[in-house]
Amino acid sequence: MAVPRQLPNAITIVRILCAPVFLWMLLADAGTDGPLRWWAAVLFIVAIATDGVDGYLARRYEIVTDLGKLLDPIADKALTGVAFVGLSILGELPWWVTIVVLVREIGITVYRFVVVSDHVLAAAWMGKLKTVAQAVALSLALAPLASLVDSPVWDGAVWWVNVVTMTAAVLLTIASGIDYVVTEVRAARSKSAA
Repeated sequence: MAVPRQLPNAITIVRILCAPVFLWMLLADAGTDGPLRWWAAVLFIVAIATDGVDGYLARRYEIVTDLGKLLDPIADKALTGVAFVGLSILGELPWWVTIVVLVREIGITVYRFVVVSDHVLAAAWMGKLKTVAQAVALSLALAPLASLVDSPVWDGAVWWVNVVTMTAAVLLTIASGIDYVVTEVRAARSKSAA
């Protein structure tokens, strides 16, 4: 079966376009646990899952492009970034967490654009792991799971799961940012030495 050459990039662009729709759905009813909150969570989960789909198609059919390498991480950052901001606006996530994540994400994205004429900075393994950790943590935080069962024990369990997964996501976000910086500094030193 032939896959159109631009299909992975089109999927990536759709993921970017989902970000404002998702944010509107999340904030429309002020974060209450009604249908829009559930639909926002579903849209986020489906949209972030397309990250694996476009990457698989590009590699499987050997249609990896520089544009795709550039857009794919931006799409992930757009979607996860608005999720972090939305949760902080609703008071469900401390602003310092969102700021730490956004500083790392925006910093790496700006750097990608600065070096794009020299080379395309593709996502490294730690960056991919960070994206998966953020996707899991945000999916759990967005879905109003505590509203499913009226029990303090259940509420406590949901809270702890959210804390643990979000902590792992934030730590991986910081670690992967440091990894990008170290890798780029080493590459620049070897290039200037050569």
